[in-house]
Amino acid sequence: MGSDRFAVPAFEGLHGSEHELCVCVTQPNRPQGRGRQIRACPVKQRAEELGVPVLTPEKIGDITENLAALDADLAVVAAYGQYLPKSILALPRLGFINIHPSLLPEYRGAAPMQWAIADGKTETGGTIQQVVSKMDAGPILLQKRFPILSEDNLSIIEPQLATMGTELMLRAIAQLERGTAQPREQDESKATWARKLEKSDGALDWTQPASVLHNRTRAFQPWPGSFCATPIGRLGVSKTRVESGSGQPGTLLELRGDGPVVACGEGALRLLEVQPEGKRLMSGSDYLRGCRLSVGAIMG
Repeated sequence: MGSDRFAVPAFEGLHGSEHELCVCVTQPNRPQGRGRQIRACPVKQRAEELGVPVLTPEKIGDITENLAALDADLAVVAAYGQYLPKSILALPRLGFINIHPSLLPEYRGAAPMQWAIADGKTETGGTIQQVVSKMDAGPILLQKRFPILSEDNLSIIEPQLATMGTELMLRAIAQLERGTAQPREQDESKATWARKLEKSDGALDWTQPASVLHNRTRAFQPWPGSFCATPIGRLGVSKTRVESGSGQPGTLLELRGDGPVVACGEGALRLLEVQPEGKRLMSGSDYLRGCRLSVGAIMG
């Protein structure tokens, strides 16, 4: 059971293993991209390419009978996107396992990779856990740490964590098959929450420290992205650098070099890669060549 691109390596790993992959359960086709065209999710696309049967229920309970008829030994979940009720969890003989890209119980929820980067963490990881009715709260089977480097963004760490999660998943399945798995309960006192991202999370609040805005910009690529208003239109920001500088938050301090420098609540942020409204993504230095802003202007 999976939908997002993070789940594709796990699906391919199961398909290429010695186990029989009975079915792929994924989300129905949805409007995607700027044109909002109806498209299949990444996992469904890959399943169809490999000829694996696909089920796409609007509600998982609608296919309870279909899943029961499979008489499956185990179900694997990765970035599926629906809550699984107890009636579904009880179907496979060995239950459900989930691939979660954090060091549970930290960052339970929908966006663990993004919030780990946004919070300035230098480490995250991958966890294989048994699925229970409470989200991401089941016993841990395997866990591995993963470093977050200072300039890493979501596009860099997501595929690496997906690959690592696939390797852990196959190890956990082998342990369950042999009866050697040793589940350990999570420490509820250490649980933290990684809520689903919203478009508004990308708005740059210049009253925040520059380091905070730099981390959020790294975390929120490609969606929701980081952005701000300017006197000449909206500006998307995809790469930044923390620098010294001071002034009223949001004030343009410099318009030269590698890109504009904007004062923050603490320090300043140089905008190294931007996208003006209606234009292509460009370097900060290219943006300056045709920029109609002036030092002292206020970025909203």
